[in-house]
Amino acid sequence: MDPVLARQHMVKEQLEARGITDTRILGAFREVPRHKFVEEYLKYRAYDDYPLSIGFGQTISQPYMVALMTQSLMPKPQEKILEIGTGSGYQAAILSRLCGTVHSIERISALASRARKVHDELGYYNINIRIGDGSQGLPKEAPFDGIVVTAGAPHVPGALIEQLGEGGRLIIPVGDESLQELRRIVRTKEGVREESLGGCRFVKLIGRNGWES
Repeated sequence: MDPVLARQHMVKEQLEARGITDTRILGAFREVPRHKFVEEYLKYRAYDDYPLSIGFGQTISQPYMVALMTQSLMPKPQEKILEIGTGSGYQAAILSRLCGTVHSIERISALASRARKVHDELGYYNINIRIGDGSQGLPKEAPFDGIVVTAGAPHVPGALIEQLGEGGRLIIPVGDESLQELRRIVRTKEGVREESLGGCRFVKLIGRNGWES
């Protein structure tokens, strides 16, 4: 597998063909080596069109879903973004190419350590990973320009909306344990605006404002 050619093919066939149009985002997907974020025995499938196991009952999301969530978040240079659920570290890596600072929270310490190692190897130094309950957000670093939740929640945590700055965007899957609806919530001066981005399926958001472990 030539990873450069594999990324180019992934971007063309899985992202551009499905409506991902932001040139900065497409550039980030061409740059970030997805195969570095999967286990050794799955590297040959790293650029395929589906999620892959990363251990501990967690997955690295399908490339298109990562791209859809990123494009819906609309990250801009110099912005501060919060990610809930570091997982493999791939989503944070993509975001790090598009904004100023990424704060990411992971409840499984082994995954957090693995992601930190890959980020350091790649020189992605604008990512800060913490271990904790992501469903509560990161109030000490708020407000955020954007928050992306990479796990399905039973409802939208009010704590996350409160940690958005004016104009801030929250991307979150909401639904039951097997099927969710991807939502974009924007905090404005007038209040909160919400829209549906379609169906999706994620692992559960575990925590005080999510599902019980």
